[in-house]
Amino acid sequence: MNWEVFTRFSGPEIQLHWATVTIAFVAGLLQLLLSKGTPRHVWLGRLYAVMMIATSIAAFFIRSGEVSGLEYLSLKGMSWIHIFIPITLTAVPLGVLAARRGDIRSHKGHMIGSYIGAILIAGVFTFVPGRRMHLLFFADQETIERLETHCAENGC
Repeated sequence: MNWEVFTRFSGPEIQLHWATVTIAFVAGLLQLLLSKGTPRHVWLGRLYAVMMIATSIAAFFIRSGEVSGLEYLSLKGMSWIHIFIPITLTAVPLGVLAARRGDIRSHKGHMIGSYIGAILIAGVFTFVPGRRMHLLFFADQETIERLETHCAENGC
């Protein structure tokens, strides 16, 4: 693994996004595997929901190119993968509200849907060559050195 991809070559928005989605991934996986309706399920569910909202907010600030100030209110620098932001910001609160109403079927659908869509499907696409997760796991030293040169010349 090339941890420099996140420690040296990624801004705080990417580091926050990675940390929160990693916690959400683990919490969500435990939710899928462990018994439902227990105090642990409620606690892990709250953790999952908060981490998914934080992940989405952090993802909003991950843009390509130069973006600053009010430009963040536009779509500038966003890619197709950003579609998971509004999906997550809708599905997770709806899932929480459904649980509070006692609508377990709707709760289950929203939460599993958010896990499959925003973590598993979006996560698979982060492993496309050139993206940070691909670099973290698969980049050779030469690629890391090129990234270092690029960041030194252009900023990261």
